[in-house]
Amino acid sequence: MKPRSIRYCYRDPLSEIWIAAAHKIGLRVERTADAFAHSDGSGGLHIATEEHLDADDCLAQMIFHELCHSLVEGPEAFDIPDWGLDNRHAEDHFREHAALRVQATLSGRVGLREVLGPTTDFRAFYDALGLDALADTRDESTALAKHALRRAGTNPWWPHLGRALDATANIITEAAKWAAPSETPVLYRLRREPIPLHATGLPGRSTSLPETCGDCAWRTQAGHCHQADSLVEVTLPGCERFEAPFDCQDCGACCRSAYHSVTITEGDAVEKLHPALLVVHENYTELRREGDHCAALITEGARHRCAIYDDRPTCCRDFTNGEQHCVTARRRLGYSL
Repeated sequence: MKPRSIRYCYRDPLSEIWIAAAHKIGLRVERTADAFAHSDGSGGLHIATEEHLDADDCLAQMIFHELCHSLVEGPEAFDIPDWGLDNRHAEDHFREHAALRVQATLSGRVGLREVLGPTTDFRAFYDALGLDALADTRDESTALAKHALRRAGTNPWWPHLGRALDATANIITEAAKWAAPSETPVLYRLRREPIPLHATGLPGRSTSLPETCGDCAWRTQAGHCHQADSLVEVTLPGCERFEAPFDCQDCGACCRSAYHSVTITEGDAVEKLHPALLVVHENYTELRREGDHCAALITEGARHRCAIYDDRPTCCRDFTNGEQHCVTARRRLGYSL
């Protein structure tokens, strides 16, 4: 009998999806015995070969995790080995935490938060994030994660990252129906229901979370949502961009790097009461800056408050908590999505 000739090769479908997604984003995936996961700064993403991976490691997840790092560090990091990180030192841990918040949020949208979860020592942090991976606004890694999630809708990540997640969810959904029970559960069985889009079209939020649009900082009393730019009912479940109302004297986004000049209106009390804070130009007067913030801003830990709040200029009084300019200022600092 003539030997059978091999005309085709089998490749894992999930691996194919993520190798192709990485390529479309600008990275070529190469398998290696010399590293667990390493970006070389020249377009190469080196991932360990199968014999060096644990039973719960998945090439798709490993590529996805590295793409989350690229989102956190920005497009300029493609030219820096390992995205400019060295996780042997604690000062880089918050950047790893940011990537994990992004990973949990993006994979959670399609019900794959556990399936595409990390398998490194940072898994404990990932598992402790809770249903809303962006809830801890006091943690600096949350601000980085929010910047990263906004990048996910831009080049070079868009639309490839989202399409890869959708394709992965489709395959996992079918595979989960066939995965047999075992002493060590198959990853596919950890699939959850995807989070449906919010009624406004924005990404949704876990239905197990109790907050509604009526509880959100971005819904006006008239019912207009400054995130979706549409009317929303008070009883609607909150979307992924939900934020509880916050105190202006705790935030300070509008006083920091969000805006670069605060002009004084004639008759503002600050002119007489705080002349040392003013800079007088030929045609206008403005509040003095100190670095990236207004000189009247006082920072106390994670709290930022205005020292002249009761005497603040007219333009500051017109800057209303929860309105569109407030959203813009907080986005620029990574406080809000």
